[in-house]
Amino acid sequence: MAKAAHILLVEDNRLDIELTLDAFREARLGNSVHVALNGAEALNYLFGREQYGDRDKYPLPDIILLDLKMPGIDGFEVLRRVKAEPEVKRIPVIILTSSREEGDLALSYDCGANSYLVKPVSFEGFLKVVQQVQDYWLILNMGPPLEQDS
Repeated sequence: MAKAAHILLVEDNRLDIELTLDAFREARLGNSVHVALNGAEALNYLFGREQYGDRDKYPLPDIILLDLKMPGIDGFEVLRRVKAEPEVKRIPVIILTSSREEGDLALSYDCGANSYLVKPVSFEGFLKVVQQVQDYWLILNMGPPLEQDS
């Protein structure tokens, strides 16, 4: 991907948000990252509702990094709704969670996840994951065309 990518990080844990953003800064990735603090905010962003109606200011993301365990609308429901809507269903959704539960893994893929990553506990491990996400999902991978481009 030649241009800087837009990433939507959906995460309710402030420490995990800072860890993720620090890893992006440390890796010197030129991507813009928008943080949604819960599932409802993520859906508003993705569907251009409320304050997110201006697509120049809030462009659709190139990838979504999605936590599963959030209060209210959890990551599974966000994933279901994203994959059910033609406007956004082709955006790769990468589950980024601390859960190693087989049920969470299976349900994530059943709901349409493109990848499932377990959050590393160390900053160095997290930095490596962020770099690998960048290398694969934003450089090597040929993403699908947007729905209106098909």
